[in-house]
Amino acid sequence: MTRRRALLGLLAAGPLVAGLGGCGFQPVYMPTATGAPGPAERELAAIHVAIIPDRPGQLLRQALQQRFEGAGDATRRRYTLTVNYWIAGQGIGVLPGTTATRIRMIGNANWVLTSNDAAHTRIYSGFARAVDGLNIFDQQYFASSMETSVVYHQLAHEIADQITLRLASLFRARANARVAG
Repeated sequence: MTRRRALLGLLAAGPLVAGLGGCGFQPVYMPTATGAPGPAERELAAIHVAIIPDRPGQLLRQALQQRFEGAGDATRRRYTLTVNYWIAGQGIGVLPGTTATRIRMIGNANWVLTSNDAAHTRIYSGFARAVDGLNIFDQQYFASSMETSVVYHQLAHEIADQITLRLASLFRARANARVAG
């Protein structure tokens, strides 16, 4: 019975999926007809991520570099991404004695993409934000340290995803404009 439901679900979704191609929808990371990396992936691979200070900044830089290495080969770096990254905490679980038991961690990133030409032309800029939570009440130091580390990693990955998606969309739109114009 479940196999039949799955088949019926696929048949029902078929026209919807086929209709996406008719409206001009194309995945951002879609490869070219020859199977080579698409324009967004090639341009992302050409981005150098400038050093971001402190440990949370290192985590964000590593996450961005992992996402930008999609094309695989050593592409000449034509762009530099500069990120100003900070994390703030806000007590949200408070006991009657004003002791915080839970902290909302908010990661913020202002970023600028510039070209590596002589003028360092500003191409695009943006802001990314991610929110996560952290329990701090009655934990041993090791457990608290591990939980903080996990939250820092999660914030870095979420912000890296946001920045990557915005840049990939930009590069895809620029490639489409070149083809259309």
